[in-house]
Amino acid sequence: MLWSLVKILVFVAVIALLTYGAGFLMESSGGIQITVAGTEYTLAPLQSVIAGLVLLVVVWVVLKLLSLLVATLKFLNGDETAISRYFDKGRERRGYQALADGLMALASGEGRLAMSKAAKAEKYLGKPELTNLLTAQAAELAGDSKKASEAYKQLIGTEATRFVGVRGIMKQKLAEGDDETARKLAEKAHALKPRHEEVQDVLLRLQAQAEDWAGARNTLSSKLKSGSLPRDVYRRRDAVLALSEAREIVDEGSSIEAREKAIEANRQSPDLVPAAAMAARAYVEAGKPRNAVKILKKAWEAQPHPDLAAAFAAIEPEETPAQRVKRFAVLTKIHPEHMETRLVLAELQIVAGDFPEARRALGNVSDGTADARALTLMAAIERGEGASDSVVQGWLAKALSAPRGPQWVCDNCQSIQAQWAPVCARCNSFDTLSWKTPVTPEIASATGVHMLPLIIGLGDGDSADDDSGEEITEVALIEPDDPEVIFDDRDDGSAVKQDT
Repeated sequence: MLWSLVKILVFVAVIALLTYGAGFLMESSGGIQITVAGTEYTLAPLQSVIAGLVLLVVVWVVLKLLSLLVATLKFLNGDETAISRYFDKGRERRGYQALADGLMALASGEGRLAMSKAAKAEKYLGKPELTNLLTAQAAELAGDSKKASEAYKQLIGTEATRFVGVRGIMKQKLAEGDDETARKLAEKAHALKPRHEEVQDVLLRLQAQAEDWAGARNTLSSKLKSGSLPRDVYRRRDAVLALSEAREIVDEGSSIEAREKAIEANRQSPDLVPAAAMAARAYVEAGKPRNAVKILKKAWEAQPHPDLAAAFAAIEPEETPAQRVKRFAVLTKIHPEHMETRLVLAELQIVAGDFPEARRALGNVSDGTADARALTLMAAIERGEGASDSVVQGWLAKALSAPRGPQWVCDNCQSIQAQWAPVCARCNSFDTLSWKTPVTPEIASATGVHMLPLIIGLGDGDSADDDSGEEITEVALIEPDDPEVIFDDRDDGSAVKQDT
């Protein structure tokens, strides 16, 4: 309100001054005399002021016309002028509109239209760092991999878009199955942007597939530093890589270095079963059985596993069956109700010839939930207690059709693996194998059953029928007093003898 009042007062004051000035000029005498071609023109004071203002306007118009003429000449000459800038703004406006239309077409899944809009945007804008990316994405959507590759290569030529180009070609090589080239490109992309999470994951997976364990550990450290990986997950995966590195060193014959890597892997992740078993054997080779026992106990507390029991048995290979039962109490008192603990204890009692105790350790296996290993042990117990062949063969028949129980299963694709490995053989995912019962249990067959090697051979064409009418091939079982017991659980269903 106050400001409006001030503006009104100022306006009234200006009008009053102009009126006073015009009146003063009209009442004044004199003026301006102008002689043109011998003719005199006399202007009164007011007329003189008006003529001066008109002259200023004319001069301003003439100067503007001269500027327009000069700008036109420069425009025709190719120089940058207001006229050229006007037309450039129009081209730029049409170019950005084409770019926006291309992005919308790309989001709508119209690859060909997006490519057309990208070409139009490039024509108007002349900015390949913007249009090449749209062209590459649109070409991939349209299935034109050659065009996309050309666009990505052009992006590599510019510092600002080099990473985008390298990453794009890397993804193309992955789609083509060229993992070696993709790994090199991933390394280049990682060098350009070390904190890029997707590139880190791709590089880690490719390095693990190529068994470049040292490079994979460096990439894993980069993920930890960038904050894209929790520390506990880092320790677990670093342990997996250290274990893989140790196994590779074992193959090369460098036992001391392998021992150090295995111990490092176990220190990083004590619950990693293969690392614990390998570290325990390394300590035994170094003459430190107590350290081996300590490692295996800790791993058994996390998860009982047959490999841990085998490594624990290898600590004292020359002991008697009775001594082994007593020594294994260190493990069997941990998780006594766990199925693996009961199976190991039953095996030990069978070797020692104490079949009633083996039966008690095994518990009830007739409820239909037992796996092939438990049923085979039951057959051995029946044989050891003097049961008839038909009873023994009945248990073996059940074992042949029973599921294998816990196995190495990929958490990603749910495939069953014969042995633990850092990378899934089916989906190539890293550190996804877990020891668990498959969701869809694998049914054992006569040629591939996960059975304890209590069965050492087939009869020469002998066969028998059980009560259900199924034909049972006659098999030979280990006698209880056999000093060598078959515990080696082979993936192909075969059985061999092994000192216990």
